[in-house]
Amino acid sequence: MLTKKPPLLQSFLSLVSRHASNLTRQQYDVIVVGGGHAGTEAAAAAARVGAETLLVTQKINTIGALSCNPSLGGIGKGQLVKEVDALDGLCGRAGDWAGIHFSILNRRKGPAVWGPRAQLDRQRYREFIQSELLSTPRLTVLEGSVEELLVTEPNPEEPGHHRVTGIRLANGIHPLSARSVVLTTGTFLSGSLFVGQNTSPGGRIGDAPSSAGLSYTLKERLGLRTGRLRTGTPPRIVKDSVDLDLAQLHPPDSHPTPFSFLNTHTRCKPEEQLPCYLTSTTPAVERVVRESLHLNCHIQQDTKGPRYCPSIESRVLRFPGRRHQVWLEPEGVTSDLLYPQGLSMTMPPEWQLRLIREIPAMHRAEIHTPGYGVQYDFVCPTQLSPALQVKSTQGLFLAGQINGTTGYEEAAAQGLWAGVNAARWALSMPPVALSRTESYIGVLIDDLVGRGVTEPYRMFTSRAEYRTSLRPDNADRRLTMKGFEEVGCVSSLRYQEAVRVRDSLQDALAALQALVLSTNRWRKKLPDIPMSENKNTTLTGVDMLQYSDVSFEMLASVFPECLSPYTEFSQRLKIEAVYKPHCDLQKKEIERIQKEENMSLPQDIDYFSLPVSLSREVREILDRVRPTTLGAATRLQGITPAAVVNLLCYVRHTGQKERGTHRHQPDQKEEREEELCARNTSLPQ
Repeated sequence: MLTKKPPLLQSFLSLVSRHASNLTRQQYDVIVVGGGHAGTEAAAAAARVGAETLLVTQKINTIGALSCNPSLGGIGKGQLVKEVDALDGLCGRAGDWAGIHFSILNRRKGPAVWGPRAQLDRQRYREFIQSELLSTPRLTVLEGSVEELLVTEPNPEEPGHHRVTGIRLANGIHPLSARSVVLTTGTFLSGSLFVGQNTSPGGRIGDAPSSAGLSYTLKERLGLRTGRLRTGTPPRIVKDSVDLDLAQLHPPDSHPTPFSFLNTHTRCKPEEQLPCYLTSTTPAVERVVRESLHLNCHIQQDTKGPRYCPSIESRVLRFPGRRHQVWLEPEGVTSDLLYPQGLSMTMPPEWQLRLIREIPAMHRAEIHTPGYGVQYDFVCPTQLSPALQVKSTQGLFLAGQINGTTGYEEAAAQGLWAGVNAARWALSMPPVALSRTESYIGVLIDDLVGRGVTEPYRMFTSRAEYRTSLRPDNADRRLTMKGFEEVGCVSSLRYQEAVRVRDSLQDALAALQALVLSTNRWRKKLPDIPMSENKNTTLTGVDMLQYSDVSFEMLASVFPECLSPYTEFSQRLKIEAVYKPHCDLQKKEIERIQKEENMSLPQDIDYFSLPVSLSREVREILDRVRPTTLGAATRLQGITPAAVVNLLCYVRHTGQKERGTHRHQPDQKEEREEELCARNTSLPQ
């Protein structure tokens, strides 16, 4: 099964609203601002939950555009894509449709940390996303620039100092009202573009900058604390000008693995996949970087950039004398361009050309579009609740790079969850949260709202304490049922398929567990499997699958009557068996964490007058971050085990009663929170 082919792009452009005057209504449940990965997932999720949704974007034809690298997934990131798909999001199915090079990264290690990844055809990906939005009920798309948020007095029955009631478009006569608004501005919030010594306003080459009024509303009217981050993109290289024979060929996997649990295969056939190529920098590249530093104003500034995807200038300055990998990646089936992953740069275009020609495979290369840098504002995410709602502002939700993250996958995950909760807020439904014990999305959000960011946040498997349970293969079992039964963002079609898979896996594991034989009998059944002859005990089919040389197909061939109905789940059953001992050990720890997550901490609590033995430092941390649960408090840096015990005793004895009547003044609180939003100085990125 594969998702149907999307209609032509022209069909999408002709059926959406280009002007506010064409809208059939001025009141919506949810308005989403921004048409990137966060915005598209937010708009689609809000509509699936049941909210009348409006997506506002500056340019309709850039909805779903891959602004930087033409790829999806990877280590940690692939897990997010699988989870977004399990919750009926868009990016996984779009990746299956647009993928032209599929691979599983990290195969040397266990399946829990495998990284599903695909190179994408830019045009196919954009067309698929636009097609999905076009066919989503209750979703309208509008082309326009948001001038400001409409802000009024808060509802006294809800926490918060302000309430957002809609947006005003630039040059718009009539405001557009909504019960909730999701901001997914990406790099456009007070964005500045850098090439050499030239600077211009904007968040992406070729697109208009965002309105200054939106930044003013967030900082001045709502009083949100913001910081400044930066990122960059490499030049695009003309493919025919590159000598690929001088680079190392890297073919894709022979059998593409789909991202989506609804797909059994990808659009691109195995033999139609395109290869990638690997090359590296030379000492001459380092010389060009150093000689051009005085012409590069972006690299001279101290704004924080992505540690895990730095510019070539930053890599050379941090690690002098090293060779740095450069991946040459295709941009599409019919594209004549290559994307040089690892060569993000902001030096003048003529110096960029000189640099890339110092790499042997690109000694005659031509640049189609030069690389550039972007600096932009972000909102300190500790000001958000786990629902991604601004704590001080009713009805305002943030997702994507505005929260200090980097990457398509992180943006898509936040967008989906912000869209879900924005819809639930608009429809007077309680917010929902994902625990870090049940998903990478939960890890991502908990890290953001609990710890904040001082540099662009990227997901890794190492961030998840329970990664043996949070695997790419079981995201549907972890999230799809919850998404349908509790959240309301999953279709009945996907739910029915997830139930079928769940029941089949349970039946298959029960059948394996029922196969109990002595080791002598197992040796006779599977004579090619090395088993200790000194070991004389009984083993189940699950125990046997834990042997590296034993596959489910082997067991099914020996016991066809009870196992052959489940061969479509062979790999999943093997993985389930391998990780069963680890998951069983983690079960009690996960139950403890979930119990702590259920112990909520009132948001109006005065930690400075709390009658509990807590140090001044701990009180300041708790007051600054204001964790929503005891579990979130335990993960804050600087919170001691003794403080957790004392806080736990207090919560148990006082329950949910209001505590304390005096709060410190806002200016004092802001001063204490600055460290999580500080514009820290660092090496150039």
